Amino acid sequence: MNKRLLKRHKREVSRAKGHVKVSEPDVRTPEQIRAAREASRPAGDRNDGANVHLAPRGPRAGPARGTGSAAKTDV
Repeated sequence: MNKRLLKRHKREVSRAKGHVKVSEPDVRTPEQIRAAREASRPAGDRNDGANVHLAPRGPRAGPARGTGSAAKTDV
């Protein structure tokens, strides 16, 4: 690197080191952590946990399509 970029990089690194925030360790017991998670959950779960991983269809997905076999009744 040339001198100008090296100085700039050095300044940026020193500023970034000054802004580092060290988090405090979590000293709660596992029971306290579980209780806090239960308390933070929403009260009215819509699906009761069933099919949580199914994503809703987006607005651009279009109408749901079937196999098409029911419409072919002409002989």
